[in-house]
Amino acid sequence: MGLYDIILHEVMIMKLEDKLQLLRKKNGYSQEQLADKLGVARQTISKWENGQALPELSGVILLSELYGVTIDRIVKGDDECNISLSQKADVDINTAIPFLIRAKRNTYAGKGNEVKASRIAAHDFCYEENSFLYNDTYLGGECFSGEETVWHNENPIWSMNYSGRVIGENFSGDFLKEVLFQVPKDMPYRGPAIYTKGDYHYHCKVEGEFVWYQGYEEIFYLDEKIYECYFHGGVIR
Repeated sequence: MGLYDIILHEVMIMKLEDKLQLLRKKNGYSQEQLADKLGVARQTISKWENGQALPELSGVILLSELYGVTIDRIVKGDDECNISLSQKADVDINTAIPFLIRAKRNTYAGKGNEVKASRIAAHDFCYEENSFLYNDTYLGGECFSGEETVWHNENPIWSMNYSGRVIGENFSGDFLKEVLFQVPKDMPYRGPAIYTKGDYHYHCKVEGEFVWYQGYEEIFYLDEKIYECYFHGGVIR
């Protein structure tokens, strides 16, 4: 065992695996996404967070750069460090994303839960479940803009802004709702990458991850583009 490994063992007053898990969740990464960022296997991340293995120094350096914190901030076990980290790391994407998907399917996409408008001429949808709250509010019709937000314990934790327009005939709002109802877990923003029904074809492309992303969706009727929408957002701290 090298000197670095000895130091890591000694600083596990707050278990290093717990801190690694908190930092990952705070920054909005799944184990798969973090593994891809670091160029390691997902099982490696799992072992770090289960205390079955320790990250090499090179891995800690990469984590430090990715999270924007010092190496000391990651490995030191003092109480002050532990407390401030725990207070800021209360967003778990493993629960936030499934909630977001359920919220979307129970509001606009599911043709339900429209509530009193928060602004003049706005359309608002709301869904609440335990400590989570979701709100979708938009303005317009053929040309529209809106925002979706998720709160946890009354704190905003995630948001998405979107703006779109109908640019051709034969647009179907029911088809768009059907697409948005298919929102996938690995891309929980609008619809799936590709969705087709009859003469309608939907495409969606996203860059980034849950913590920070931007995307574009479009609908074609036969070979004619009849709708487009841009969206972007990320984690709120």
